[in-house]
Amino acid sequence: MDSFKLFSRNDILMLVSQRDGETKIGEQALTISNLGELSQSNAQFVLLGIPEDIGVRANGGIGGAKTAFQAALKALLNLQENEFLTGKKLLLLGYFEIEEPLENTIQGLRKKVSEIDILVMPIIEKIVAAGKIPIVIGGGHNNAYPIIAGTSKALKQAINTINIDAHADLRTPSEGRHSGNGFSLAIEKKDLKHYSVFGLHQNYNNQNILDLIAKSENIKAIFFDDLLKSDQSKLQHWLSFISQTDTPCGLEIDLDSIENILSSAQTPSGFTLNEVRSFVLNSPKKFTYLHLCEGAIQLENNANTAPLVAKAIAYLISDFVKVNA
Repeated sequence: MDSFKLFSRNDILMLVSQRDGETKIGEQALTISNLGELSQSNAQFVLLGIPEDIGVRANGGIGGAKTAFQAALKALLNLQENEFLTGKKLLLLGYFEIEEPLENTIQGLRKKVSEIDILVMPIIEKIVAAGKIPIVIGGGHNNAYPIIAGTSKALKQAINTINIDAHADLRTPSEGRHSGNGFSLAIEKKDLKHYSVFGLHQNYNNQNILDLIAKSENIKAIFFDDLLKSDQSKLQHWLSFISQTDTPCGLEIDLDSIENILSSAQTPSGFTLNEVRSFVLNSPKKFTYLHLCEGAIQLENNANTAPLVAKAIAYLISDFVKVNA
């Protein structure tokens, strides 16, 4: 049975490498024993994992995104507790345990993604309704939909989302759920009002999607290819771009937008990790949630860069917490 597993204090401490004379984030981060305690927690940020790659495979991609969460969690928990970052701001909630579909076909995978939507959405709604900011480690980008929908339901209004991504993920929902249509479904269901994509790659978005972006008043995008031609820095473009989006606004970072990060759609041409960190660190906007997705520790084709991906995710979460606290 698919389920959501809460972290115990012991679960967390087992992942922390303790050392005399110093304190790690995981030693100070908070846990709860049931979801009813969410609103009583003093933590501002709530971390949870969706370790699945069913949505990626349902979109014809290479599996492996399910492998990022555990390694990223360990990397995060072993950051130093110091004057710049405290674990007490972070509630380590838990993760979803998702079984493989009985039917391992495109149709079976897409049916399962719809079931994942139903599983994830109410947990996000509870977190946001408790006045907290979810930080979600995926997992495929299909989970953008239940995160947006859960946030929208908690706030009782459509929200806005900024997505740093090489792909718009605006494929038609009518073909069945997968990692390529989370945002188009959220728009269709009226949970997502304004959708903004930063760093799209011209080579990897089909003409139907480009036409949809061009004709929609509520979708805007800037292409990575145009950033390469600009005299302005990418950070200057980013600050101008996000200033045009109202709150409440979620932040999506697809790790395949970062060059040489292991993912189903790994790219040699993209933002550097430090550029994306600078976007997060310099953002004046307070985001409603953070979703980090599509990264992998190991792909089904055995490609493996475990330490780099895990530390990259830990960097981005710590940056987000520092500037949104």
